[in-house]
Amino acid sequence: MQFTAAQIALLLDGKVEGDASVTVASFGKIEEAKNGELAFLSNPKYNEYLYSTHASVILVNEDLELKQAISATLIRVPDAYAAFATLLTKYQEIATQKLNGVQQPSYISTTSTLGQNVFVAAFSYIGDNVIIGNNVKLFAGVFIGDNVVIADNVLLHPGVKIYHDCIIGKNVIIHAGTVIGSDGFGFAPLADGSFKKIPQIGNVIIEDFVEIGANTTIDRATMGSTVIKAGAKLDNLIQVAHNVEVGNNTVIAAQVGISGSSKLGNNIMVGGQVGIAGHLVIADGTKIAGQSGITKSIKLNNKTVTGSPANDYAASLRSQASVRKLPDLEKKILELEKLVKQLLAERIPSEG
Repeated sequence: MQFTAAQIALLLDGKVEGDASVTVASFGKIEEAKNGELAFLSNPKYNEYLYSTHASVILVNEDLELKQAISATLIRVPDAYAAFATLLTKYQEIATQKLNGVQQPSYISTTSTLGQNVFVAAFSYIGDNVIIGNNVKLFAGVFIGDNVVIADNVLLHPGVKIYHDCIIGKNVIIHAGTVIGSDGFGFAPLADGSFKKIPQIGNVIIEDFVEIGANTTIDRATMGSTVIKAGAKLDNLIQVAHNVEVGNNTVIAAQVGISGSSKLGNNIMVGGQVGIAGHLVIADGTKIAGQSGITKSIKLNNKTVTGSPANDYAASLRSQASVRKLPDLEKKILELEKLVKQLLAERIPSEG
């Protein structure tokens, strides 16, 4: 697919500076881009590459000032990074729109309903009473259990497994290997020391505009629903336990574990390898630094925490700074003890 600078500028509501008829067919990083590719520049650290890149078209912020002439055509936009993301999204949409129909071998229950322009890749399975909306794309090896509902414009990458009764909203992207609706970790201890499995009869609800990374697991609720609310973004390798709620526009980095029945509010940012204990409430706007351990609820909005167990960010940093000084403090204490012993030794004979 080829596009002119003029066409791209029209799509992004940008302003062309240079040859508006130049065409691009792919994308490249500004320091590596070749002729016929489009790059973007939003970080001032990469400004030097503006004058050496071979990219044909470059998206830049509208307030960028040139220090010398360049060969590439510029498209000036208010936010080059956001514009580039929009352009990539449109590019992907065009690429996936061409996919249509059902590849074989696949299994689709006769009681299921598929919308318009649906693509089902080979080795996919669609169970009984499934409802699939328009423009849904299921790549190879996707499993859809009985009674699942999938809304319009959903993209399920290879090997995604969605267990029975789960609900997927509009414009959701789920990456390869992710499992939605597996049993929650529920076992009742018995008098003989063994454990009895507690049936998990709830489901998972993924609301609109959610994206979930590869090999993430979201467990079904014991009763009711595990809920990922609209606009949330989950990275790869995340464990979300039964009856958890993740709020609107909350972002969670890789290798995070959220224990059962915890409720995360809206617009939260969770760093990598964070552990969140069960039955906690995390307030809106909370920022949790990577590798933190959350052992109690965070009730104040927009608070930043770090450490394990997590504490207020500034207080935790002061504690960490103090810990780093412990070797020097120990040395000073030993020197003081030695000095005190010397003074005592000198004083005792004189008093005798």
